[in-house]
Amino acid sequence: MSQPTGVKPPPLNLGDLRLRVISAVIMAVAAGIAAWLGCGLFLLCWVFLGSMVALEWQQNVASQSQIYRTTVSILVIVLCAMLSSHGSGVEALQLAAVGALLVASLAETKRRIWAGIGVLYAAGMVIAVCALRFTDSPYGMLAIFWLFAVVWGTDVMAYFGGRLIGGPKLWPRISPSKTWSGTLVGIASGALLGLFLCWLAGKAGAPGFVLGLGLILAIGAQMGDLFESAIKRRFGVKDSSPLIPGHGGFMDRLDGFIFASILALMIGAMRYDIRLAAAGLFQW
Repeated sequence: MSQPTGVKPPPLNLGDLRLRVISAVIMAVAAGIAAWLGCGLFLLCWVFLGSMVALEWQQNVASQSQIYRTTVSILVIVLCAMLSSHGSGVEALQLAAVGALLVASLAETKRRIWAGIGVLYAAGMVIAVCALRFTDSPYGMLAIFWLFAVVWGTDVMAYFGGRLIGGPKLWPRISPSKTWSGTLVGIASGALLGLFLCWLAGKAGAPGFVLGLGLILAIGAQMGDLFESAIKRRFGVKDSSPLIPGHGGFMDRLDGFIFASILALMIGAMRYDIRLAAAGLFQW
């Protein structure tokens, strides 16, 4: 059966795809090595990524006092990373809230709320990954690689699913290229890839729960993608920055991961404690 007019899947741009693949592989290898080794390298990696997200956010939402807002944001991110990596995740969250208020006070009146949200957005990701990786349980490394599997699986398969299948758009006003088919394929693929990783690691003792949690985080990753698209439309930018070939900026690359990592920390912490959040994801 032919597809209705106007919903034909867009052709694959091989040049764009090549850039996306090369950039994604480089970042995936770097993130994987940092997660495997842990310690200072992991901390440095995510402080850098969080700082770049904060930089892009602040330069896009407001022009007033941009350098001061970015400097305060990065300082907050560094301190939050140090606190959460040493088991003080609650204190890190409190610091992020204070930092958000301070950054908001430095922005022009009509942009203050958005400037403050940017601190919570970037610092929230850093707190989540550090609290999960540097946990008081043996699940820290697994939690990070599982997040990678769910989010990357969702992102990659949503991209190909949407272009190969096509069909109705999910939310054309916010994300013109995102389709229902790609979204659903991505969510299912990300959850299944996460379950497969846990099975390989011998930690899929309750596969139904692991799969269900993967579905929740995959949905969260897609919501993060839509949220970032809405932010860019709100402030009239196509890409958060031109820093990553084929992907735009760091916000463009990490949008789904930010939502999924924060959601994972919340779920794990609600089951046990923020210092045992990684165990809370897998001990069912």
